[in-house]
Amino acid sequence: MRTLTRVTLLAVFATLTASASDRPNIVFLLADDLGWTGTASFGSDFYETPNLDRLASKGMSFTQAYSACTVCSPTRASIMTGMYPARLRLTDFISGQNRPYARMTIPDWNKGLEKRHVTIPEALKEGGYRAIHIGKWHLDYPDQDNQGPTAHGFDVSHEKPAGTRGYYISEKTVKELGLESNYATDYLTDKAIEEIEKSRGQPFFLYFAYHTPHTPIQGREDLVAYFEEKVDTNKIHKNPVYAAMVKSLDMSVGRLVDSLKKNGQLDNTLIVFTSDNGGLTQRYGKHDNFTENLPLRRGKGSAYEGGVRVPAIASWPGTIPEGATSGTPIISNDYYPTFLAAAGIEGDSGHNANLDGVNLMPVFRNPNKAIKRHLYWHYPHYHAGGDGPYSAVRNDLWRLVEFHETGNVELYRIDRDIGETENRAEINLKTRDQLKIKLQKWRKSIAAQMPTPNPNHDPERETEVARNR
Repeated sequence: MRTLTRVTLLAVFATLTASASDRPNIVFLLADDLGWTGTASFGSDFYETPNLDRLASKGMSFTQAYSACTVCSPTRASIMTGMYPARLRLTDFISGQNRPYARMTIPDWNKGLEKRHVTIPEALKEGGYRAIHIGKWHLDYPDQDNQGPTAHGFDVSHEKPAGTRGYYISEKTVKELGLESNYATDYLTDKAIEEIEKSRGQPFFLYFAYHTPHTPIQGREDLVAYFEEKVDTNKIHKNPVYAAMVKSLDMSVGRLVDSLKKNGQLDNTLIVFTSDNGGLTQRYGKHDNFTENLPLRRGKGSAYEGGVRVPAIASWPGTIPEGATSGTPIISNDYYPTFLAAAGIEGDSGHNANLDGVNLMPVFRNPNKAIKRHLYWHYPHYHAGGDGPYSAVRNDLWRLVEFHETGNVELYRIDRDIGETENRAEINLKTRDQLKIKLQKWRKSIAAQMPTPNPNHDPERETEVARNR
């Protein structure tokens, strides 16, 4: 953190001495690769999510929530800092994918979150918060030491136990730790509940970054057996193993809420649930049978809505109205300023000057509150499930996508064509040109890194992937 002046120190001291009951606990639950229709309340015809559905009934659902990127690490960085990935120059999953013969050469991006940026837990220290990290981090440079969540402001961090293969904890570790379950999500939930118990009498920020339902597709065996009996091939969602993974995530959420209620903390806790990007539907041009994001187009890694539109739920008894729905477009950059506002904390002025997110508290209080702005995406990379380097911009009605390999643009009236089926770039020329200029100006304003023509381009080898060094 930055050096504090005497005036700031006095302000911090006054803040720290305030009653813990004056500040809410903040619980942020981040699913990994869960698509927009990945819960029952958001439209799944197979996945069972009664605890998330109950959380939605007690709070607010956002039907137009977005991740800041079509892959995970950039979105996680945007959450932690409130900034667009392009501003952070952390624009791909760490450590990315190297395609030496593709049409474009990707820029020299940051393969880790720079410590100069103030994170949510660092900012919340001003209010005396205890910061807890559970699960996946995925923001570290591959070749540096002294990293991880505790190097970015968290007081404690718990990951999957050593020896875990995918989601399954080794039999040896299960015996040594006396665990009742060999499933990693259950273990991490135990750790989260332990930390909630330790945080009595002090406001806390819990960031539970689930691994589920990211690959490898491995469900808890009893839940897989349960869903195998319920498969209906006529439904959109029909993968029983994937359904079991979603169910385990939902059961975890239920246990966390029960723990907060048991400890008398629920009424003073803001809970937010969302996902880091859309569900994975295809890789290397081949459709996988993991999940579907319909009616959205495509999924993780792609330039379309299926890659970035995600479920989002917020609950805070007495502040967020029950059973509410908001159609206001929001994005993962917004959680940083929102959590600081909820905690009554101003944060670092230098960092705040570069925030790209907005405070959602007015929307939390009034679901009809509109936020007039443009949302942006910039992904100058290649991905196994994607369409090559692209940028995109969205206003209240339209979404424009610019593909950097060709310079082509596509334009969709997103409020009427959620599946992005009708490209209107050659029909609504004025809107196309206005949004394209808006996108270009935004990229310039934050010095977004651009891909460049690759002198080694080989059409016969352009999809070939080489090891990153």
